[in-house]
Amino acid sequence: LSFLEDQQNIRLIRELLQTLYTSLCTLVQRVGKSVLVGNINMWVHRMETILHWQQQLNSIQITRPAFKGMTFTDLPLCLQLNIMQRLTDGRDLVSLGQVAPDLQVLSEDRLLWKKLCQYHFTDRQIRKRIILSEKGLLDWKKMYFKLIRCYPRKEQYGDTLQLCRHCHILSWKGTDHPCTANNPESCSTSLSPQDFINLFRF
Repeated sequence: LSFLEDQQNIRLIRELLQTLYTSLCTLVQRVGKSVLVGNINMWVHRMETILHWQQQLNSIQITRPAFKGMTFTDLPLCLQLNIMQRLTDGRDLVSLGQVAPDLQVLSEDRLLWKKLCQYHFTDRQIRKRIILSEKGLLDWKKMYFKLIRCYPRKEQYGDTLQLCRHCHILSWKGTDHPCTANNPESCSTSLSPQDFINLFRF
């Protein structure tokens, strides 16, 4: 198989094979009650083939490329946390925690998940989905994944339009316009794409 040669996505392939094997086991055990096309011996042979693939996967020694420079885990913990705080998707945080044991510990930091919840959701939404840990503390990680099932996450855009309520001028965020207000920053409002479209509705 090609994935055995290039060593790509081994963990994903292992999970898929395990799911396939479990499903086939269930079908074979229920033979006569479920629809299995073909001879039962043929399906048993296919299960043995899956087991063989799993054994091959388990025997693979992943070769890591030689790299002499600094890696993410070489950075001070405060910098690692600072970078992780800039991730806006909890799934990315979980994936990063699976890279190394040290990152797993950092990815469980309660403050990371708290900030993630507060970034995407309102205080009212958070109060409705409170989950406590065994220690009686707010379980921000579980709350985040419950919240994303109930509410849409905050939309993110590379560039944002801003509307000056004083001058009624549109400009890109980060660019200045000749505003005559005493405090121009207080007059600027960020617009989402939908807000921009709404400007043309009469």
